[in-house]
Amino acid sequence: MLQFLENLRSFLILERTFLLRLLENPNLLEQEALIEQFWAVFHLADELQYRTDLAHRSNSDYRHLAVDAGRAYRALTSEWLKYMAHFLKQYPYLFSFALRTNPFDPTASPVITDAG
Repeated sequence: MLQFLENLRSFLILERTFLLRLLENPNLLEQEALIEQFWAVFHLADELQYRTDLAHRSNSDYRHLAVDAGRAYRALTSEWLKYMAHFLKQYPYLFSFALRTNPFDPTASPVITDAG
């Protein structure tokens, strides 16, 4: 769990500029669900960034971080599912690739193999 939190903190700090640039896009700002995602992710990033020592947290603090992480994860997952439904309906070739590179599957691969 600790390694996950430290990796997540590093990733969110590293990608903060990219996330802020996304917020500059007026097309994204028109979509309330995306804004909710951004707030959830930025809040989690702030919570992790301001904790200098993730190894020595109280149980209550870990529970708080778990709630924040769950909120961000649910928001991102919900939007990803909508994204996939749109691709399935409108762009099946994009759906195929997105499904093969599924961010929720650690074994996902863009390579199409022969069924044997």
